[in-house]
Amino acid sequence: MSEESQAAIHDLAVIGGGVNGCGIARDAAGRGASVLLLERGDLAQGTSSASTKLIHGGLRYLEHGAFALVREALSERERLWRIAPHIIHPMRFVLPWTRGLRPRWMLRLGLFLYDHIGGRRALPATEAIDLRHHVAGAPLKPGFGPAYCYSDGWVDDARLVILNARDAADRGADIRTRTEVTGLARADHGWIIDARTGDGAPLRFRARALVNAAGPSVLALMCMARGRGDGRMRLVRGSHIVVPRLFDHGFAYFFQLPDGRIFFAIPYERDFTLIGTTDRDHDGGLDHVAASPEEIAYLCAGANRYFARSITPADVVWSYAGVRPLIDDGSTRPEAATRGYRLELEGDADGEAPLLHVLGGKITTYRHLAEEAVALLQPHLSMLQGGDWTADAPLPGGDFATAGLADLIAGLARDYPFLDAASADRIGRAYGTRARDWLGEARGMADLGVHFGVGLTEAEVAYLVAREWARTTEDIVWRRTKLGLRLNAAQLAELDAWLKERQWANA
Repeated sequence: MSEESQAAIHDLAVIGGGVNGCGIARDAAGRGASVLLLERGDLAQGTSSASTKLIHGGLRYLEHGAFALVREALSERERLWRIAPHIIHPMRFVLPWTRGLRPRWMLRLGLFLYDHIGGRRALPATEAIDLRHHVAGAPLKPGFGPAYCYSDGWVDDARLVILNARDAADRGADIRTRTEVTGLARADHGWIIDARTGDGAPLRFRARALVNAAGPSVLALMCMARGRGDGRMRLVRGSHIVVPRLFDHGFAYFFQLPDGRIFFAIPYERDFTLIGTTDRDHDGGLDHVAASPEEIAYLCAGANRYFARSITPADVVWSYAGVRPLIDDGSTRPEAATRGYRLELEGDADGEAPLLHVLGGKITTYRHLAEEAVALLQPHLSMLQGGDWTADAPLPGGDFATAGLADLIAGLARDYPFLDAASADRIGRAYGTRARDWLGEARGMADLGVHFGVGLTEAEVAYLVAREWARTTEDIVWRRTKLGLRLNAAQLAELDAWLKERQWANA
């Protein structure tokens, strides 16, 4: 028998704790709706923490004719930077011209469009450079000369999801992680949602409207709600590798390959280089998605075409993969499949409760997708008031000017002199102005409790558990932070034991 978890009916239930689900929950809560969000695992546990970490228009989509998608994504870049300047920052990308691949006129035309169709204001324009005399040419093999340098943005993707959830909760949303939906049924002009917790305890919720933002599982939820499956999606796996730093400057690279694909090499977490992504059709399970040995070898080989220092799979310190749920547009190659999205609203005929399915999308357009989703629901949920508000409202910790990150980090270093430079930088970029919520009045590392290593302390972990829904070591070191790249096995075991002792790991 299910436990009725709350007597009151929620206005809106969102299923899926990725970037789209959390963005919709935030937008709806900010317009006055009582919102419930259900996620079967951790927030951002799937696709939303497995991106290339870019806020970008998608330069390569221009050659597939996706001008509207690129324009939409480009228009979002500077909006997202403004509302989250701690976790999003501009980055300059170097695109070398490679003889025998795309001609120079095509690169120039594509970058001209990229600069002009998306309302770019603060980001620098594209410029032509000569890699024989530019710092970005030094790590490359000899022979590269003409290149182009253009602007896009970098994002801590998992934290983007967490901060949307945090803001939704601050505005009254009920965020339930590790709560798997097991049944959906329309009843009494609303929805009955059966679920179970991580330890198997049954729960039942009620909502006036429902959003299916389950990412790669969207069709399974659609089938659960309809009792039939009649949609089509294309699941495409994107894999990435992280290796010790291949270059010392702050530029990223956009490289072409002879098979027509592209990949990025991006400075990552100070001491590493992130390389990706692949595009492979995925027909396996969704619970444990990983980069295959073939994909890892492919990315190493791609990097070795350009960098003077060669790498092998043995150099990979971390790899990850995510499954992108793309609209099946009939493309013959997975990299050509559209990264656009479609919102399908059903119900509300003769009082039938509304159900909105979110199909496709990319991280850069999540905010605009959420705005459109809530606007579609607004005629059916009278409590939703007002229009777009998320374009200007800072995400938690982002209430400072886009040019103010260096000053914020310097302020943390000044007020907490016991933090080493790397820790002050990491904490500022992760938490922004909310770093002081858990640093508090500390005057030394001892005031922050147990030190697990590389600057991770009991105070930070307790904050992540209490305020950011972290429960396990993996939640903390791979999604809330990226300290899994630095903590050793003994330190990870100590953190794991500390969490389990307090029974948070199974909460």
